[in-house]
Amino acid sequence: MKIYIVDDDSSIRSSLKEVLQDEDFEVEDFANGKNMLKALMRERPALILLDVWMGKEDGLDILTRVKEEYPALPVVMISGHGTIEQAVQATKKGAVDFIEKPLSLDHVLQRINEILKIDSAARDQKRKQEIRLEFDEIIGESPQIRAVKRAIAQAAGTNARVFIYGENGTGKELVARAIFQNSRRVGFPFIEVNCAAIPEELIESELFGHEKGAFTGAADRRIGRFEMAHQGTLFLDEICDMSLATQARVLRALQEQRFARVGGSENIEVDVRIIAATNIDPEKAIAQGRFREDLYYRLNVIPIQLPALRERTGDIPLLLDYFLRAAAQENQIPIKRFSQGAMEMLQMYAWPGNVRELKNVVERLSIMSQDDEITVDTAAEHLRSPGKSQDASPIGDLKRARDEFEKNYIIQALKQHEKNITRAAKFLGMDRTNLHRKLKSLGIDPEAI
Repeated sequence: MKIYIVDDDSSIRSSLKEVLQDEDFEVEDFANGKNMLKALMRERPALILLDVWMGKEDGLDILTRVKEEYPALPVVMISGHGTIEQAVQATKKGAVDFIEKPLSLDHVLQRINEILKIDSAARDQKRKQEIRLEFDEIIGESPQIRAVKRAIAQAAGTNARVFIYGENGTGKELVARAIFQNSRRVGFPFIEVNCAAIPEELIESELFGHEKGAFTGAADRRIGRFEMAHQGTLFLDEICDMSLATQARVLRALQEQRFARVGGSENIEVDVRIIAATNIDPEKAIAQGRFREDLYYRLNVIPIQLPALRERTGDIPLLLDYFLRAAAQENQIPIKRFSQGAMEMLQMYAWPGNVRELKNVVERLSIMSQDDEITVDTAAEHLRSPGKSQDASPIGDLKRARDEFEKNYIIQALKQHEKNITRAAKFLGMDRTNLHRKLKSLGIDPEAI
């Protein structure tokens, strides 16, 4: 993990850098905020230690600039002549802590470990498990995503077949590409086939190719995806939607590493690594007679299970940062930021469409929001009603949609705080009496939750 230190006092920078490097943090220090902001355009550190006053620079202004770039990036303010007013201002602008000089290095280290949720006793073990991927577009630091990245690293160094499981929108294609990009086959083709998108009568021709005149409309010879992927990787997405007849041909091709084009007799030998994926339970598909058990066992050498976004909500701030920047760059608009309340609301949303839905919502909010800060109300307006399927039409009018979302949000807050009205009201930023009124207006019975 990398930490930025920003302070015009070289002795403080030196002391902090030394103690942090002793704890195996990667550290970069800056004498002014201007140079740090330039570095911030190249990378996102895990945390920033920022002096409140550096000569002519106001650290609180630098904090504002940091939060515009990375709203979820933790910033700890440090000051030799801090006031309560400065501490309040820093907190309002998004600082996670305010520490006064002279610094207790032990206290600073303790707070960094708490903020980054690092168990000091487990640091050595974590370092041993550090994951090294040359190519990695999978955003997140949750235990579930670290497990996925570890599986990618292990699978990439082999030629074993991989079976990726996960709901729609969880990033199965990203995992397949990460395995390929970190493998010894990276210099050869990566060919993708969405088995659910190709009509049954065309899938065999798509996979294995066909000879001229093999069927009506086959005016010329066509090379199939297996042949295109020779020495590379073939990604069969939604493989459980493939017809049983085609599954039989795929199984035979995997067993023999050769096949004939449709309408042909010549055997074509190939060296192809297969990565398969599905959004349904393959064992249920087998029980229903939709998926061949022998093909399943042939493909399921290295299984990788992708978590739903609702199972790794701690990654949502990182994903919001990433998609806000991507949306700004793609659409040539200023980078927006989420208010703390909006970010907490998005973390409580169920995200039935997973990361794909989150990406679309962030892009929509980046374009449609007229203010630099995206508030709870603005975010609620652009989220679909909870409980609707991904392809469902928008419900009635905006007021009803917001009421339904607000109801679900309050219910989740009550569950999180064990139905305690006072704690839930504090979490929601409401007066206890107002929350009681809201519960009544929305028809929520806390005891029935």
